[in-house]
Amino acid sequence: MPRARQLSDKEAHARSLVDSPVWLPTVAGDEAGFRNKAKMAVGGTVEAPTLGILDRDLAGVDLRDCGLHSPGLTSALDRIASWISSAALTPYDVAARAGELKHVLLTESPAGELMLRLVVRSTALEARVRSRLPALLGAVPELRVVTLNVQPEHKAVLEGDREIVLTESTVLPMRLATGVTLRLGPRSFFQTNTFVAEALYNQARTWVEGLDVRTIWDLYCGVGGFALHLAGPGREVLGVEVSADAIDAATSTAAELGVAASFVAGDATAYALAGGQRGGSPSSSHEDPPHSGGLPDLVVVNPPRRGIGADLAGWLETSGADHLVYSSCNAESLARDLALMPSLRPVEARVLDMFPHTTHYEVIVLLSRR
Repeated sequence: MPRARQLSDKEAHARSLVDSPVWLPTVAGDEAGFRNKAKMAVGGTVEAPTLGILDRDLAGVDLRDCGLHSPGLTSALDRIASWISSAALTPYDVAARAGELKHVLLTESPAGELMLRLVVRSTALEARVRSRLPALLGAVPELRVVTLNVQPEHKAVLEGDREIVLTESTVLPMRLATGVTLRLGPRSFFQTNTFVAEALYNQARTWVEGLDVRTIWDLYCGVGGFALHLAGPGREVLGVEVSADAIDAATSTAAELGVAASFVAGDATAYALAGGQRGGSPSSSHEDPPHSGGLPDLVVVNPPRRGIGADLAGWLETSGADHLVYSSCNAESLARDLALMPSLRPVEARVLDMFPHTTHYEVIVLLSRR
């Protein structure tokens, strides 16, 4: 489908679901070479491994030449495949339930540095991978972080709970054009399209700079993307994220930037509901809130596809927060959530084509209390 038609269809879909008086021009970005992340199933044989997907017969289909990947990813994947052969890492055979190497997960930073995660069935390959690591780093000098992720179960799960870091560096710096460098750990989330992610953060920053806002909560904050872009003189920002590793990364970045942003590891909904009780402990999993108390002037939410749900939407409706920035990758769950917050009305909205050549997109909405 022509790109112009893709964009117009996404715009029409978003406008049919979100009643905003102002729609800003869509952020499109490149239609090829835009992905900063490759998630490749490993198939084939030791002599001829495939990196891509598995077909209906569970045989490997090589997609190293995928046009969505950045040139840096494409080049590195070829060299990684050659190293897999030379290191004799046996691809996992799903049908036979044999072999070890399941997935290759590769992420590229704007500076061209790479993080490689090798998903394996067990630690049987650890010694071999460690002994062959110098050869890998020589073949792919852009690598900054290399890990083994252990996923022992025979099911369609991309990664396991155990991560073994093999390099001195444990995080991949994402030096964004916005002036903020985020730190990505092996299990941290970052948008797959760096250019559009930068536009997303810039849009939120532009909106907030035009408001009289002193305190901000960033719920589902990840490694602090929105929180760190919205921190500034006269503003106090608090981020909440369930991943402790992401919170550690965000805290380090805030310290480096010297901004007033604090972060808490915990469930976003549980934290908000407890914060609304003014003094209740959000959860036994983290310390008391490191903010000055009271409710925020503005809340940012960037939830997974299911949206924020009735509990958090209900809290936002009655919270007294004057403004909400809602970044969504699913306009249908966004519309359901907005219907539960009738006091918060859209002021401006924007579609961002984070995922060209699919029906998916990002939409960000600024809402103010009626």
